[in-house]
Amino acid sequence: MISKQDIIKRFVGYVTVDTESDPESDTTPSTAKQWDLANILVDELKAIGMSDVTIDENAYIMATLPSNVDHDTPTIGFISHFDTTPDFTGANVKPQIIESYDGKDIMLNEAENIVLSPDYFDDLLLYKGQTLITTDGTTLLGADDKAGITEIISAMEYLIANPQIKHGDVKVGFTPDEEIGRGAHKFDVKKFGADWAYTMDGSQIGELEYENFNAAGAVVTVKGKIVHPGYAKGKMVNSMYIATEFINSLPRMETPEHTEGYEGFFHLYSIKGEVEDTKLEYIIRDHDLGHFEARKEVMLKLTNELNSQYGREVIEIEIKDQYFNMKEKVEPVMHIVDIAEEAMKQVGIKPLIKAIRGGTDGSQLSYMGLPCPNIFAGGHNFHGRYEYVPVESMIKATEVICKICELTAEQK
Repeated sequence: MISKQDIIKRFVGYVTVDTESDPESDTTPSTAKQWDLANILVDELKAIGMSDVTIDENAYIMATLPSNVDHDTPTIGFISHFDTTPDFTGANVKPQIIESYDGKDIMLNEAENIVLSPDYFDDLLLYKGQTLITTDGTTLLGADDKAGITEIISAMEYLIANPQIKHGDVKVGFTPDEEIGRGAHKFDVKKFGADWAYTMDGSQIGELEYENFNAAGAVVTVKGKIVHPGYAKGKMVNSMYIATEFINSLPRMETPEHTEGYEGFFHLYSIKGEVEDTKLEYIIRDHDLGHFEARKEVMLKLTNELNSQYGREVIEIEIKDQYFNMKEKVEPVMHIVDIAEEAMKQVGIKPLIKAIRGGTDGSQLSYMGLPCPNIFAGGHNFHGRYEYVPVESMIKATEVICKICELTAEQK
């Protein structure tokens, strides 16, 4: 059996190390503090008995669990990232352990009256009676994706301690900077040496995903003219008003707060403006490649229309693709999804196969030649103060990893 207390101890040890990444940095990893946990993980992989444990100059970690069968089997991998998002602070994380959750409000921080409530986060009620790990309301938790790392290392430790469970070669990979979209950029797929892999980076127990958004980022720069406001008639051009025209001309209901499932969106996530200059930053998302390309075209066309309306180039736009839907690369090898689905069923979990409304390292790795579906890690409400993870979900994820290794060893 996977030890509940060992899972808690390992996870708490990881989340109390600050590993926040930084999109403004041009180094890899983007923050020096990511090395703190990376070095701990290397030592731990060696301590539990993994082979070929390496860490490169960019903090990418790889290790091998050698096969214990005498026939050829596919080589599989499990991957998670150790950075946390810059969206919310990950410094001085103080996890709270809620035993036998009673289904009621959880007071995260009495001094600031921060409450984790099932009235707002109704998924909490799925875990009544279980052990939850929450924040203290002042930081994120870091289950994204330190829960995944906990599960992978715990599974490897369990397989090493129980050699009667048969498995082929199993590769483990931990990456920096996933939260800023760079987790796979310097991942050496050839060195990793797996036929396929799974990212342990999903949310709710049972999630199994092999579709994700096509993704792009857009930077819109608006140029105005500043003159004294008392003498501005016919002379001043306020870039913030033009930026507002741009914002309001995009489909208002095609935003994250109004979409779900396979529906795509335009997301304005940053605006910085003065009369002379305004900068808008968007992300563009859609599962369908045709719709994705159409969304980019809408923004380009709108830019041209506003420039024509003002008789000069008042708007510049730069759009860069970020990643693509892994479905194209996974569907030809759907048996790798089937194995994960069967593993879940065999450990008593109902698989929830759905599309990711986001991306993972796996989406990029799939296009780099390593098909890589995504499996639940168990956490909820990522990237903020209301993040939590049920310990029982982490235990089940660990069991799924072990079962996938066992089922793959049966394939000759």
